[in-house]
Amino acid sequence: MKLAILGGGGFRTPFVWEALLRDKGTPRITEVALYDVNELRLSVIIHILQRLAIGYDDAPKLTSYTQLEPAVEGADFIFAAIREGGLEGRCCDEHVALDHHVLGQETTGPGGIAYAIRTIPVMMHIAETVKRMAPDAYFINFTNPAGIITEALQKVLGDKAVGICDTPSELGRRVAGVIGGDYTHAQMDYVGLNHLGWMRRLIVDGKDVLPLLLADDTRLDKMEEAHIFGQEWLRELGAIPNEYLFYYYDNRDAVKRILESPQTRGDYLLKTQTAFYQAAAKAGDDVAELWWHTVENRNASYMAEALGGVQGAPTAKRDSNLDPSQLGYAGVALGVMTAISRNERQVMILNVRNRGIVLGMPDDAVVEVPAMVDANGIHPMTLFQQPDLHQIGLMQEIKAVERHAITAAFTGSRNEALLAFAEHPLVASLPIARELLAGYIDQIPGVAKALHS
Repeated sequence: MKLAILGGGGFRTPFVWEALLRDKGTPRITEVALYDVNELRLSVIIHILQRLAIGYDDAPKLTSYTQLEPAVEGADFIFAAIREGGLEGRCCDEHVALDHHVLGQETTGPGGIAYAIRTIPVMMHIAETVKRMAPDAYFINFTNPAGIITEALQKVLGDKAVGICDTPSELGRRVAGVIGGDYTHAQMDYVGLNHLGWMRRLIVDGKDVLPLLLADDTRLDKMEEAHIFGQEWLRELGAIPNEYLFYYYDNRDAVKRILESPQTRGDYLLKTQTAFYQAAAKAGDDVAELWWHTVENRNASYMAEALGGVQGAPTAKRDSNLDPSQLGYAGVALGVMTAISRNERQVMILNVRNRGIVLGMPDDAVVEVPAMVDANGIHPMTLFQQPDLHQIGLMQEIKAVERHAITAAFTGSRNEALLAFAEHPLVASLPIARELLAGYIDQIPGVAKALHS
């Protein structure tokens, strides 16, 4: 089977490659085609993958392309993790908002809207090409903002397009680990949108272990979410929120911490990844070790502001001793591919078309819920219970924003883009929304190009 990785020169491509190397099932991926428009980054990543493959006699065939069509032609699966506008664009996403004392973050708030607007036209071109060159392929989307991009992709690819995120599955794994249960036999009740959801139950051996966790100070202290939100807030919610809900529940403090930090997350990644690719081009056989060292440093300061830290410095409560090739988004992607190709049924938290699963949300809206994956495709599962008023209210509010952003990207309407900014609860100001729109159009060419009318 052939897997095409779009954005193949990206820093996290080796995670997927390592997951494939360790997979010994049948059938398996036998060819990996990397597509990227940046030849230097592509050559660096190819070198890393070749080094990681040493000792694996059955490593997939590796090919690379700077043209899209040959990369996706005949593919069984497409994995997309592109960054339109590069890290320079991400820095603008953050700083345009922060200049108005509004949250500047990659996927949450106005930065995510700007990112989506400039990315959707590019992804639509990709989707049309995939539909023509690989009509039977499943499209696994990790391009952020994953929920918005997946919903746009489904207008061309239908249910063959699915969005993935490692945050919900990692949350379930960590809860099971703290309780002492076997996560491989656990079932998680989770509902929301991408980067906006709640784990409400975790069934291990037929018993919901979440109340045990919430009642135990010592166990709860082992959870990052308890340090982000506080133990009492988790108990009051009766659920564990996705860590990105920090930006909603503690928005003022989040913005204050980011503004006080010497650099944003985008600034940090631009600096460190630029240095990495420059060093990697000269690293020779040590390139894989250089990559892994950079991974550890990068993970250590992820969402530092939520844990009281600053970007670029390790955060004490951040668990950086994880193997993303097995436990992160690469593991989720491999799980989708193996479940479909081998008919190995798995229940996973995915971004899928609602189809009446969440009442109060449109049927064609993409939501993040448990889904059964098998040879017949991806099937969202009936929820144990519907979201409460707080949860569904926030979901509806953000979904309306997402749909304005999608319409803006499809039509070029600046009015739709303005509605997206103005209606977002983390903006909550029409004058500031107008200034945000003007700032993104002025500073990010991809946004200006998308909003042509």
